[in-house]
Amino acid sequence: MKLKDRVVIVTGATSGIGEACAFIYGKAGAKIVVTGRSQVKLDNTLQKLQQEGIDAYGVLADAASEEDNKKIANEAISHFGRIDILINNAGISMRALFEDLDLEVFHKVMDTNFWGTVYATKYCLPEILKNKGSIIGVSSINGYRGTPARTAYTASKFAMNGFFESLRTEVMKRGVHVLVASPGFTASNIRNNALTADGSMQGESPREEGKMMSAEEVAQEMLNATLKRKRDLVLTGQGKLAVFLNKWIPGIMDGIVYNHMAKEKDSPFK
Repeated sequence: MKLKDRVVIVTGATSGIGEACAFIYGKAGAKIVVTGRSQVKLDNTLQKLQQEGIDAYGVLADAASEEDNKKIANEAISHFGRIDILINNAGISMRALFEDLDLEVFHKVMDTNFWGTVYATKYCLPEILKNKGSIIGVSSINGYRGTPARTAYTASKFAMNGFFESLRTEVMKRGVHVLVASPGFTASNIRNNALTADGSMQGESPREEGKMMSAEEVAQEMLNATLKRKRDLVLTGQGKLAVFLNKWIPGIMDGIVYNHMAKEKDSPFK
């Protein structure tokens, strides 16, 4: 158990990749702190973790709140005495053309995905520096290649990638590991909860969830990358191909990405 007695914080851990990480890292021996905005969902996740024999603690918190992120760090230290790994997973998506998008939606996505990551990292960093631990950002292929009708989501992931690249260089001589994990399309509820132009939830995923990588598979890949202290993790063959092609033929990729996204169910453009 390489993570035995290490303390791992997973933000946005009441479903999807976050919940899967809580189980995978917990099964590897870690003590887990999970966060979420719903007390009911948080309690449900905690119950499932504890039934599996995982030592877990929950903090009701909104990733977009600086004070809540400070509370996460303080409660983790108060309950477990240390912080070794922070998994910045909390995030929301959106789907609407920028011309139709209420800017409040743009702010909400950036506040959760980017600022939430900044806040959590800021308040956990002193402990992680002390313990020579890991900071992990759950980014996206959208952090390398923008997709239409997801301007706010893409912007938040590009910002996250840049933030971690800079931070990694700052702490590289101090024993701290920084991993940016970029899943491709993953079967989770992020598309169901994606925000539309007016901020309402999309409700139904426009993609075939059953053909995607599972959240559990993503979490296992993340654990492996953490133990190996890898710099970057890009997942799925399609995701790796998109990153590679966008580096070398970005102009052609514009057309490829447009055509691919236009085939989505109820696509906002054709």
